Amino acid sequence: MKRPDAPDYLLGIAGAGAMGQGIAQVSAAGGMRSLLLDARPDAAAQAVATIKGRLARLVEKGRMTEAAAAAAGERLVAVQDIAELAGCDAVVEAVFEDLETKRDLFRELEAAVRPDCLLASNTSSIPIASIARACDKRERVAGLHFFNPVPLMKLVEVITGPETSQATAEALAALGERLGRVPVRVKDAPGFLVNMGGRAFTTEALRIAHENIATPAQIDAIMRDCRHFRMGPFELMDLTGIDVNYPVSQIVYDGYMQDPRIRTSPNHKALFDAGRLGRKSGVGWYRYDAGGRPVDPPSPDHESEAAPAQRVCLAEADDRLAGFCTEIGLETGPDDGACPILAAPLGADATTTALRSGADFRRLVALDLLGDTRKRVTLMTAPGADPRLRDAVAAAIARSGRKVTAIKDSPGFVGQRIAAMIANLGCYMAEVGLASPADIDTAMKLGLNYPLGPLELAEDIGLAETREILSQLQSVTGEDRYRPTAWLNRRAALGLPIHTAS
Repeated sequence: MKRPDAPDYLLGIAGAGAMGQGIAQVSAAGGMRSLLLDARPDAAAQAVATIKGRLARLVEKGRMTEAAAAAAGERLVAVQDIAELAGCDAVVEAVFEDLETKRDLFRELEAAVRPDCLLASNTSSIPIASIARACDKRERVAGLHFFNPVPLMKLVEVITGPETSQATAEALAALGERLGRVPVRVKDAPGFLVNMGGRAFTTEALRIAHENIATPAQIDAIMRDCRHFRMGPFELMDLTGIDVNYPVSQIVYDGYMQDPRIRTSPNHKALFDAGRLGRKSGVGWYRYDAGGRPVDPPSPDHESEAAPAQRVCLAEADDRLAGFCTEIGLETGPDDGACPILAAPLGADATTTALRSGADFRRLVALDLLGDTRKRVTLMTAPGADPRLRDAVAAAIARSGRKVTAIKDSPGFVGQRIAAMIANLGCYMAEVGLASPADIDTAMKLGLNYPLGPLELAEDIGLAETREILSQLQSVTGEDRYRPTAWLNRRAALGLPIHTAS
């Protein structure tokens, strides 16, 4: 087995579609001679021409020197027959997602290449074990899952099947580094790491919308402004396409024996069945023009003509809430029987907070202070609450220059709820050994642009606080979906860092 850092390392890429082209581009740019094969006549040659055009544009933008682009272009070779891959040190398969097609290709590759040539699949969803079953030397078969667009996305998942050798995994990780990617080692499992880990962000948002607690626009704004995600979950689903994320959600859900933690909601299937696929169809959760720009997006902001509240009382002693009131110019004092009552519950809803504290639920306004409140504050009230007092509190917050989102009663508001579910799913992935805790965080930040990895998010919220949010969600809803993982429970109970592996 040749070391991937060898100057004469030869890489084959089987499949000249978008992913194959991206892999070939970073391979050639990484100094490797790269053979591009496709079953379609002239497809490989056309792909090489396309890649050279992209390299030329990088030169125009000042991101690559003319000499480097010319050298990379010379390393790209289009081949027409699988026998021409015989001298390769590794071959990455990047054909469409069909198990039998991939198995047939791997049989042909194994017959054509040397015994020490590595065989890797760029599959995003098919188990590596299922592909390797077609081969005799299964120890050299693994996954090398890139992300689209490959030249821009720095992550690559190195997926080890049950029979993948340690030497194969290490060599593919080194190959990923030579290609300029950041490799993470992942166990062969449904959705691998990123497609599994990304479920919580969207499925919990879908559940919140399905329960009519908040609108997609409200949820997106909260996750952007209060939790620093680059895109909200509904914006993200529209971008990737409902025809992509709904089937992937079902594949992962079924692959994990229908674990309720990753179950999607009826509103997701409804959009898929209706053909409302997002930007590509002009309508999904939002409407889009021909250029993919949102058309008349609904406002997430709560607006009213109410006069700002001047004085409030607190349902419970809470230094953080008292400090927030001082910051926005709200006077706090004893309950006069008429003023708004404020609370900042962790995990609980307004109803539970009123019952626990003895506060009048009609006057109680609950604020989420756990996330970033500099741009936006989420508030909620119990059923039957006085909307005039809610609006007065909202007006007082808006007077401070912040936006306000008013939602219906929900344990964990929106931000707490989604963040805790992301963290808990990350803990589950660590618990079952899908990847190391550090690799889980790295993969989710690089693969999905998360502001924090799932386990880092648990630390940011606080381990005890994350567990409390989930416990409250489970208690109020009665759903096993919200059960805290053993990984989280043990580390919270022992006061250990969340990344403690054993």
